[in-house]
Amino acid sequence: MSINWAAIVDGTWPAAGYQTQGPFQLRQGQGGGSRVSAASGIGEVTDADIDATEAAMQAMGQKRIFCLRPGDEALDAMLADRGYDILDPVNIYSCPVQILTDIPIPRVTVFNVWEPLAIMREIWAQGGIGPERLAIMHRANGPKTGLLMRRTDEPAGTGFVAIHDGIAMVHALEILPDHRRQGMGHWAMRAAAFWALDNGAQTLSVICTKANAGANGLYHSLGMDIVGEYHYRQRV
Repeated sequence: MSINWAAIVDGTWPAAGYQTQGPFQLRQGQGGGSRVSAASGIGEVTDADIDATEAAMQAMGQKRIFCLRPGDEALDAMLADRGYDILDPVNIYSCPVQILTDIPIPRVTVFNVWEPLAIMREIWAQGGIGPERLAIMHRANGPKTGLLMRRTDEPAGTGFVAIHDGIAMVHALEILPDHRRQGMGHWAMRAAAFWALDNGAQTLSVICTKANAGANGLYHSLGMDIVGEYHYRQRV
C-alpha cells in the first residue's frame, strides 16, 4: 500500500485553512511557515492557473510559494521559468515503530506532555518555533503529544508528535545547544515510537531538510528509510 505522505503532513501539521483554486490546493498559514502556506498542484496546470494562484496567495497576505513533490516536474519547470527559486529540499523518513521500541527509554529522560509546559514553549521559542507554530500543533485533530527531554536533571529539548491515518509524525524537534550530541535526539525518537505504538500507530515518520546533516545522520543511524521528498519554489 502506497502512503500519501502529503496527507500525513497535512494531518499532523495542518494549515489554518484549505481552498481549491483551479488545479491547486491553497493553504492558509497564518505565519506558520512554508509547510502550511505553500500551494500544491492537484491537476494539470497552465500559466493562467499559476497567475490566478499567485493572486490568491497574495490576497491572503502570503508569499508566492509552491510545494513540489515527485510527479510535479512539469509544474517545477514552469515555476523555474518564472524565476522561482528552490527553497528547503526535504527528506521524509519512516520506519516500523518496532525498530525503535526494542530497548527501554532510561528513566526521567523523556516525558510525554500535552498541553505544552512553559519550559517547552521556551525551548521552542529559542529555536524559532513561536506562537504561530504552536497554533499548528493545537490544530492537529488526531492523537498528539509533546516530548520533554531531560539530561543531567535539566530540561534538554522538546518535540511534537501527532498521528494521522495510523502514521505518527514527529515535528518541531528542538534540542538545547548545551545538550546536543548527547543522544537526546535518539531517545526522543524512541520515546515517540513508544508513544505511537501505545496510540495505535505502526509507523513513525519525520521530515528534515536535506541540508541538515546532523538530523539526516540521526535518522539514518536509527534505521529509518527515506520514503519521500519534496521542495518548495518561492518568488519574492
